[in-house]
Amino acid sequence: MWLRPAKVSQVGNGETLINAEHLSRRRVAVAAAWNLTDGFVVIGAGEPLPIPGRYDNTYPFRSHSEYFYLTDRERPGGVLAFDPKEGWSEFLAPVTRDELVWSGTEGAREGVPDGVYDVSELPRWLGERGGRCCGCLGAAVPGVSSDARFEDDLRYALTHVRRAKDDVELARMRTAEEATRSGFLALDGLIAEGQTERQIQVDLEAQFFRGGADFLAFGTIVAGGSHSAVLHFTPTTRPLAAGELVLVDAGGEYRGYASDITRTYPVSGAFTPEQAELYAVVREALAAAAQACKPNVEWRDVHRTAAHVVADGLVAIGILRGATESLFERGAVSLFFPHGVGHMVGLGIRDAGGVLRDRDAPGAGFPPLRVDLPLRTGYAMTVEPGIYFIPALLRDQTKRAELKDVVDWGRVDALLDFGGIRLEDNVLITDSGCEVLTSGVPFFDELSKPTSRYLPQA
Repeated sequence: MWLRPAKVSQVGNGETLINAEHLSRRRVAVAAAWNLTDGFVVIGAGEPLPIPGRYDNTYPFRSHSEYFYLTDRERPGGVLAFDPKEGWSEFLAPVTRDELVWSGTEGAREGVPDGVYDVSELPRWLGERGGRCCGCLGAAVPGVSSDARFEDDLRYALTHVRRAKDDVELARMRTAEEATRSGFLALDGLIAEGQTERQIQVDLEAQFFRGGADFLAFGTIVAGGSHSAVLHFTPTTRPLAAGELVLVDAGGEYRGYASDITRTYPVSGAFTPEQAELYAVVREALAAAAQACKPNVEWRDVHRTAAHVVADGLVAIGILRGATESLFERGAVSLFFPHGVGHMVGLGIRDAGGVLRDRDAPGAGFPPLRVDLPLRTGYAMTVEPGIYFIPALLRDQTKRAELKDVVDWGRVDALLDFGGIRLEDNVLITDSGCEVLTSGVPFFDELSKPTSRYLPQA
């Protein structure tokens, strides 16, 4: 199989990002999964997106993940093409003098790298294949008409190849994890009564970058008090108050690869009795779900494992009553744990997940799952159970009537301003189980610095 040589990417310190041999292995694996005889494929990097009303300002450019995986390039306008009769060809928009003047594209020179076509040659390449079936992946490529069914088959096969992480991906993920760890370790000095969510966000993100991140993996969540019951909360200038919880869900990114960690802390340095009970349930659910992560285990069963622990815990506390599986199937558990137990993580925080074709829905009791497939060695997953008191769900009169025999609604009403607790680790599926990639980020109850205000003082 012919492979146009790939230029080795460099950063300012001379670090090699990826080499032609490594890209070749990825491309060979993808071509084998496609197993094409006549149709061809184009994969677009995408173009910068203008910020509405901000003149020539654009959002930070990120190549489409399907393009980046096979090129390791963050270059607008790029197209990677595959013809089973000839192999791979890469087309890039030339770097212009204006770009070098205004943005100083790192490591670039005017024109296109050796061994790569100017994107102006793409129409000729496409014209030579007129009449053949074309599938377009990544971002849309102007002037390319894609066969929808063919495209769906191509994406399904590519996603399957992308799920298991290779050595380069794991190295980048570990760098992102270490940068994220450095930020979370700084929280002990940031969380305090009167501190605002926004102040914590700013200091946390700064530490990610000091620790080696080159981007944020997603919008940082810092949510105090009742805000912690909002699953994706944007930090505000609201100050934290004594007796509240603060939920921090954040992560740094390195060379496109993400970390995604959640911890929940008491603002005052100690849990109230109810907070301690519920926190312990979520900790147990996280441990049980992570222990369930092994090759060939269905992800839906990992979710069920976590949900059963939550059900048993809420029964022990007196919020629910009844048999575990019945509480799960009737949807009582999902009132307090309303999201899936996690998702794939890697090239971005919503990496190559999805659902296997031709399988039935998970069944009663499950919330929508971003991943529904069996785990395989090399998959990287977030595991993030939680318990939340969300008024929009718990004030639903239909649900109250439907579940009046198994929910202590009086107890629930007293906790409507409690907020929520979520704990999240990233795990790598190994041959015998899983490795917790984020094990270096302590939980509240593991903080052991002698001077930590989270510990009882002598």
